[in-house]
Amino acid sequence: MNEWGKNGIPFLFVFDFLLQKPLVIRLDQIDSREILYQVNQTSNLSQTVSFQPEPKPLLTLEMPDFGQYGVAFNKVMHHLQRGDSYLLNLTMPVHISTNLGLKEIFLRSKAPFKLWLKDKCTIFSPEPFIRISDDMIYSFPMKGTIDATIPDAVNKLLGNEKELAEHYTIVDLIRNDLNMVSMDVRVEKFRFVEEITTIRGKLLQTSSLISGRLPENHLDRIGDIIVTLLPAGSISGAPKKRTVEIILEAEQYERGYYTGVFGIFDGTGLESAVMIRYIEQTPNGLIFKAGGGITVNSNMQDEYDELVSKVYLPLEAGI
Repeated sequence: MNEWGKNGIPFLFVFDFLLQKPLVIRLDQIDSREILYQVNQTSNLSQTVSFQPEPKPLLTLEMPDFGQYGVAFNKVMHHLQRGDSYLLNLTMPVHISTNLGLKEIFLRSKAPFKLWLKDKCTIFSPEPFIRISDDMIYSFPMKGTIDATIPDAVNKLLGNEKELAEHYTIVDLIRNDLNMVSMDVRVEKFRFVEEITTIRGKLLQTSSLISGRLPENHLDRIGDIIVTLLPAGSISGAPKKRTVEIILEAEQYERGYYTGVFGIFDGTGLESAVMIRYIEQTPNGLIFKAGGGITVNSNMQDEYDELVSKVYLPLEAGI
């Protein structure tokens, strides 16, 4: 990545959560029969794909075992109460069924960041990781989700003290992360609300915008910059190193590429995303991996419900 960045060679990178199976490939060497990507307006789709309105996409899920979730939640809460972590992203695999294949989900999904790896997974993420443009680096941490159909949903989301504390924590973590690779780091916009469309309706989420100024030779070190910031704070927690250890103890499954990052370097700048909203092909069927941030003030039922709410296909209802 450093070499290609220095020479202005465009590439795709896909990093799994634990950086055990990183993929970095030049854009001119990607086989679209094996990998499809869309990073905002940049994509390797050769043409616009259209679909007939039928059949209607279907999604059913096997509800996660609440007892199993409770065991993991209580382990996390034990460490939070001890002060070993202040914020931890707890996730679980959820078995799903759908009448769409992974590639078709990729093609139909409405999301700014999408990735399809043949016979492996598809991602339709709403969450940017970092953007590098000119001499600036930007991050967009996302924490806080609510069903948009709930009466007064915006005010309830913004007024939720647990969600506010969680957002403060992640913004502080990302600000500290950016200080490791850039200068003049500042929070440009704090906790704004965005809307996500799903097959079951709309969700609201809160995000913030943080920026920093990079040194002039930053493209020579673009790989170093990305790896220094991993794993993404929004899907690990704070403090990062100890929190990841607790995650591995509590979750007892492999996240794989889920909650890793992927992105495009176009020769001068970089756009990337956190790999949330993730469906994986396994020998036992499709697995949707989902989760949410846990703090010492979290309620188990609320966090379980939030996890379930994130199991969706980002399609307009009826499409």
